Amino acid sequence: MTGEEIAAAAQLACLLEVSAPKPGNVSPDRHFHDTRYEDFLASAVAIGPALAAAGERPLGATIRAAREATARWTRSNTNLGIVLLLAPLARAAARDGGALRERLAAVLDETTVADAAEAYAAIRLARPGGLGAATAEDVAAPPTVTLREAMALAAERDAIAREYTTRFALTFEVGAPALADARARSLTWSEATVECFLALLAAAPDTHIARKLGRAEASRVTGWAREIVSAGGTATPEGRAALAALDAELRDPRNTRNPGTTADLTCAALFVVIIEAGWDR
Repeated sequence: MTGEEIAAAAQLACLLEVSAPKPGNVSPDRHFHDTRYEDFLASAVAIGPALAAAGERPLGATIRAAREATARWTRSNTNLGIVLLLAPLARAAARDGGALRERLAAVLDETTVADAAEAYAAIRLARPGGLGAATAEDVAAPPTVTLREAMALAAERDAIAREYTTRFALTFEVGAPALADARARSLTWSEATVECFLALLAAAPDTHIARKLGRAEASRVTGWAREIVSAGGTATPEGRAALAALDAELRDPRNTRNPGTTADLTCAALFVVIIEAGWDR
């Protein structure tokens, strides 16, 4: 694929993700106290040039360039997790030979200490909430390990870091299949995106919630997502009612129950499906 095609797929994934009414997240008529829907639209546009060049420069440089471009359009952390996921996927998509996940594995195996340094700079620029301090390879200090090795150190507490150690298992084994299945059942892209989000949330507690409120609260939300999936999700009146109740439960003035990591994984799954299956309206 050309860089322009990869960038378009990534931007489309971002736009579809934020436009779908996922519980506890920003959507067209749902804003946070410090971030509006329009901030996510601007961010989706901003990262295009960086991802278009993902096949031509190191992974860390792409991550940093995408975050710096985002910072010129919004003061909020709208897409750090998304960029950390899309940058290696975009680099893999730019390569020839083998399935996308096989190419991704090669990209992850090749990460360097320089990639980690660039990613650390991007993380500091984004100032993600609830990050805290790490006992080893903290982002406030220069890294001494490769980006993948640094992610492995954070894998227990962060699902996006865990993707780097599992060849994006949640993205490829949970999110993308759920999205593809929903589309095969003739659900709209918006409905399918919500179904993908629910499948991911039901599969693993959201680590953004866990960092802010603890694992027990994150597990409680995951249990609720499983009940909604069992009730039929977006396809049944019972599922839709349960979705609305979960959305109301997850919203508070400081957005502490925002399943933001799950939303980032949903965006990665959207990108994978668009790249592998094409854009089917």
